[in-house]
Amino acid sequence: MAEEHHKHHHLFHHHKDEDKPVDTTPVYSDTTAYSADGYSDTTAYSADGPGGYSETTGAYATSTHEPEIDYKKEEKHHKHLEHLGELGTVAAGAYALHEKHKAEKDPEHAHRHKIEEEVAAVAAVGAGGFAFHEHHEKKETKEEEEEAHGKKHHHLF
Repeated sequence: MAEEHHKHHHLFHHHKDEDKPVDTTPVYSDTTAYSADGYSDTTAYSADGPGGYSETTGAYATSTHEPEIDYKKEEKHHKHLEHLGELGTVAAGAYALHEKHKAEKDPEHAHRHKIEEEVAAVAAVGAGGFAFHEHHEKKETKEEEEEAHGKKHHHLF
């Protein structure tokens, strides 16, 4: 009797035995010069980016150039996300107050409105936590920029 194998597809759970797409992107190298032993003296780029195994030369290569970090852009990004978190906090808090008012005005469905009020309050706290997190990410990015440009702050406490 043949057993059937049922695959259960879950949104965030992938199993190792399931088929995975194969990356067929080509591998590039900066130059075609080879040394006497057949390995490239320059940085080779595989499909995974700088560093990694190069199929064209058969050598491991490492990146000698780190990309320049745009601190202003990163700081602006965290500031934007911080403001979105603040907006979410205000919106969820306002909705919680709205549901509290509805619970008082609609006694027939008061239990439902109280539950929705609590859910909105939890969402407000979560959004506030996100805004707080992004605020600290923004500060950290600013400190990294100052360190990268030679400004040193000595934190004593």
